[in-house]
Order: sequence, then C-alpha cells, then structure tokens
Amino acid sequence: MLTVLRTTWPLLLGILLLMVGNGMQGTLLGIRGKIEDISTTQMSVVMAAYFGGFLLGSRVVPELIRQVGHVRVFAALGSLISSVLILYAAAPHWIAWALMRLLIGFCFSGVYITAESWLNAGTANENRGQAMSAYMIMQMLGIITAQFLMNTADPAGYLLFVIPSVLVSLSFLPILLSTQPAPQFSTLKRMSFGSLFRASPLGCIGIFLMGGVFSALFGMASVWGSTKGLSVREISAFVAAIYAGGLLLQYPIGWLSDHGDRRVIVLGLSVLGAVVSLATVTLQPGIWGLLLAAALIGGVANPVYSLLLAYTNDFLDQSDMAAASAGLLFINGVGAMAGPLITGWLMSLLGPDGFWAYIGLLLAMLAFYAGWRRTRRPTPVLDQSFAVIAPSATPVAVEAALETASSDDADKPA
Repeated sequence: MLTVLRTTWPLLLGILLLMVGNGMQGTLLGIRGKIEDISTTQMSVVMAAYFGGFLLGSRVVPELIRQVGHVRVFAALGSLISSVLILYAAAPHWIAWALMRLLIGFCFSGVYITAESWLNAGTANENRGQAMSAYMIMQMLGIITAQFLMNTADPAGYLLFVIPSVLVSLSFLPILLSTQPAPQFSTLKRMSFGSLFRASPLGCIGIFLMGGVFSALFGMASVWGSTKGLSVREISAFVAAIYAGGLLLQYPIGWLSDHGDRRVIVLGLSVLGAVVSLATVTLQPGIWGLLLAAALIGGVANPVYSLLLAYTNDFLDQSDMAAASAGLLFINGVGAMAGPLITGWLMSLLGPDGFWAYIGLLLAMLAFYAGWRRTRRPTPVLDQSFAVIAPSATPVAVEAALETASSDDADKPA
C-alpha cells in the first residue's frame, strides 16, 4: 500500500479534494433550499437532475475524450464545475438549480472518468487492487470531510459556495501535474439488457433498487434533515455517518461474501436496512439514534452494491464483465434518477418519514426478491472475489476493480 501511495498520491489527493467539493454542494443545497423556501418536491427535482447529468456524462464523455484528449476535456469540465458552484448562490431558484445540477452531474462524471483512467493506467497489475481500494477510501473520506466543512460558515451566505469551488479548482493541480501518461480509451464490447438480465435477474433488479436507495441517501438526506428541523451540525453529522458506516463495513462484508452464498448476505443486509428504516419511523429517535441509523443504512447500501456486481459476474465470462458493468451502471443510473423524485413525493405526503419509508420499501423489495431467487437457481461457484466499488463510481473504476478481483481469484490455488 505504501508503494501505491508513493506513486499515486497526486491523483488520490486530487480525488479527495474533488469529493470534498462534491460532498459539500450536495448537502449545502438541501439546507439552503429550506432557507430559500423551496418546496420538498422542487428540491427532489433539483437532486434528481444531478444523477441524470451523471448518467448522460458516463455515456458521452468517453467519446469526447477520444476526440480531443484527456487534458482538454478535464480542464473544460473542471472550469464548468467551479463556475456552477459559485452560481448556485447567485441564482437561488429551483429551476436554475436543477439545470445547474444537471450540468454539474455531467461534468463530475467526466472528471471522475478522467481521474480514474489516469489512476488505472498509472498502476501496475499487481498493485491495481490496492490502488482502487485507496481510491474508494478517498471518495468516502472526501464526502465525510465535506460534512465537517459545512459547519465553518452560515449556509445562508456565500462562503460555503466559495469553499467547494476553490477545492475543486485546486484538485486539478495534482492531477494535471501528475507524471502519469494519459491513457487510451478502447471501445467496449456491448451487451444487451436482455442478455444481462438473463445472466443475472437479481443483479439487474438489485442494482436498479440500490440506485434508488443511494440517490435518496446522497441527494435527499440534507433535504430530509432540513424538513425534520435538524441543525446544520446535525445534518452534516448525519450525512457523514452514512459514509462512515459504508467505509467501516465494506471489508468485513466483503470477506463474508467470498466465503458463502452472496444472495444470503444480500438478503440479510436488506432485511437489516428495512428493519432500521421501520424502527426509525416507529421510534422517532433523537440525534444519536439517527446517527446510528444512518451508519447502519450506509453500511448496508455500499456493500450491497458491490455484492450485486460481484454476484452478476459469477455468471459471466471474464470477457463479458466490462460490458456487463457498463450495463449495470446504466440500470443503476436510471434507478438513481427516480430516487429523489419518489422520495420527494413521499415526503410531501408523509412528511419527513417519507424518506425512511422509501428506503425501507426498496430494501424490503430487494430482500423479498433475493429470497425468491434463491429458490430459482442454485448457489453459483464463486468465480470472482469481492471488489470494493462505490455506487458513484464510473465504468472505468468498476472495470478496473472487477478486472483486479478476477485476476486475484485466478491466482488462487484450485
């Protein structure tokens, strides 16, 4: 790991700063929306726009990079991100915010693709697994750090919009000044959604449902906190707890997944998440209970996403994994776009409890479907080790992580 950090620290530092900036703007808009008297339904449109832009970027940006190169695309998207982060405060209207969130989602998708490509190309095969693990840790640490920075100024002012803009601008320095050469993009083999579903119905349905869960957590947690009447400090702690739980539980659950039926683990985690959601609505706990619930939900959502990717690839040849990962990410993106919209609608009907009702319902549906699928197909031989993959990763990171997991598994003695 020390070797990886020594050779990739400029890229990892840049990724950390990027995630701090992105994490701040997501939480800040949810809090500022309440201050500007923007309704929950309108804020749900604002939050959903980010995931629409992210999905569009993952499809369009690779072709842009092939046409004009990494550096130009990276610089152009980075300048747009910095501009939008400042303009949020200048145009506090939900339609303007939705359009800016759509643009910033597109840009962040492209920036992540570029940064992940450089990281992937700059590490040797034997170190790629450690590099991708470090990358995922930097992502989560960046979002957690962002929540602490939320308490440095008044969200009704301008400074909290300036800070992420500056951090995103600074993040490009270590990446663009890195000595790692810009990688080449290759055309991916395509896999139809029908073929993907036939290979793993649970993977497709599960990834779609988890897209809704993740987007509700990432996009609507601060909106829920503002509606609930929590303070800025409490909202930022709540969002940080979501990612801290995911960071802490990824590896223990990953170890379990390599030693048993992954569907059983998906089923168990989904039941746990549904029970936590129901208990939160029923008991109406104080802030410490809410932080525990956030950590548990985050500890469920992140590992289940990785589990479903690994489970799907248990039924695929290695040559099909890249195409399958791109297809699954598209399915996840569709679910993510719907997440904030449905969450906002439920919150307008049920109040703040609609946030937990939506998450609990999706996890209960996943638990039911995973249990039913166990009766339809025998437990597969584990063809691939568990790979730590964040739900916000682009196809570049997912393919690198899956390739490393597959090669590690191939090296194991029979």
